[in-house]
Amino acid sequence: MSSHRPPAPRTPYPPAPEPSPSGAAPENARRATAPPAVHPVDESRPLGRIVLFGIQHVLVMAATPISAIFLMSATLRLDPGLTVNLLSAAFVLSGVGSLIQSLGPWKFGPRLPFVMLPGGAPLILFLAIAEQHGLRTATGAVLLTAAFSFVVLPVFSRLLRFFPALVIGTMIVIVGVNLVKVGAVLVTGRPGEPGFADTTNLALGMATIGFTVVFYLLFTGILRQLAVMLGLVAGTVLAGLLGRFDPGGATEGGLIGLPQLMPFGSPQFSLVAALPLMLYSLASMAEATGQTVINAEAVGKRIDPRTDVPKTVRGDALTSLFGGFFGLPLMVTSGENIGIVRVTGVRSRYVTAAAGVVLVVIGFLAPVTRAISAVPSAVVGGTAMVVFAVITVLGVQMLGRSDLDKHTSTFVCAVALALGLLPILVPGVYAGFPPNARILLESGVAVGAFTAAVLNVLFHHVRPRVAARPTAPRTESDR
Repeated sequence: MSSHRPPAPRTPYPPAPEPSPSGAAPENARRATAPPAVHPVDESRPLGRIVLFGIQHVLVMAATPISAIFLMSATLRLDPGLTVNLLSAAFVLSGVGSLIQSLGPWKFGPRLPFVMLPGGAPLILFLAIAEQHGLRTATGAVLLTAAFSFVVLPVFSRLLRFFPALVIGTMIVIVGVNLVKVGAVLVTGRPGEPGFADTTNLALGMATIGFTVVFYLLFTGILRQLAVMLGLVAGTVLAGLLGRFDPGGATEGGLIGLPQLMPFGSPQFSLVAALPLMLYSLASMAEATGQTVINAEAVGKRIDPRTDVPKTVRGDALTSLFGGFFGLPLMVTSGENIGIVRVTGVRSRYVTAAAGVVLVVIGFLAPVTRAISAVPSAVVGGTAMVVFAVITVLGVQMLGRSDLDKHTSTFVCAVALALGLLPILVPGVYAGFPPNARILLESGVAVGAFTAAVLNVLFHHVRPRVAARPTAPRTESDR
């Protein structure tokens, strides 16, 4: 009888190894039972590095809550004490929201490297409601909108199939362009205001960008990943040499700043006053969809939008609900930090969780808050322009995968970009419209997202069913 045996059939798993004479598990058994590799987004790095990378996120993003509260204070003529109180609350709630989105407790948060901030279109809507109906009604509108988000979320989840890469990519491009403009205004100031396009501020902004580029070019490893923060620090040092940075006020006043609950008094609820903000929340959900998808792509994690996007929206709604009781506008996930993730290559969600802890600490430490607010806006703007431009590139990359060679897809993208970028590139274009309509139309992100979604449904869902011509040959323009 031949000792040769036919090969055993292949199985999806390796056969159990025979025990060794010594009783120890063989090497291949130890490898077979080894835990699977951890995805970079779930990777826990050394605490020192996590905190350092988290601080980088905070340094780049700190200008947003500061500028949002200062804009509230200037527009609504708030007293200095109330302004400091709101600034403390903005940092604390930004930190809490970042922890929720990054760690993902229960059904809240997608467990992606997200940072949450106030500002943007929700802030403008909050100010409009406050000017027309009072601060207490504006606070009530925030609370109503947060509750409204929970109510409509199950319906919105079923509509996610109408937001393919074409719609989301278009929206991300508009978000990126809008954010670049925000960063640029920090450098130049607003047209018509004193100090607009000041040469020293322009020099500081461009120098900060130059420092970031040099650090990214010359350094490797961790230092290269910290190029954004190092560029910001170098720009601040240069500002100090030019006499544009004075942190001396950081030691004035108390050490601890605690947010005050309901600083404007008991909220007043009015559905009519809250309607613009509630309508915008639908566009905000679409924006959260795009940010969740693009964040997952930036870190290389495969997600299911039908389950992960609702977690992002729930995190937004829960944080906004808390923030409303502290006098803040809607809190939203920030697309800005996605650019930092892409530039640095650090994908761990524990980094943004660390950023959340730092933000909470800053909110309680008044001297730290005052010192950060002293960093010149031109330096922060120069850093922000680089980070925000990366978001635009990510949107372009997504559009590249959305069949733009088809004429209908090109047309949908073109019209959505035209209408979405109009209020961004030509501020005040809708000044002659009624206030409520103007509030919605002046949000380029909302207009672009709505236009892209509607046209996508018309061209790619309705038209093939209603206007199908099975007997007539299709021409190139029909595709």
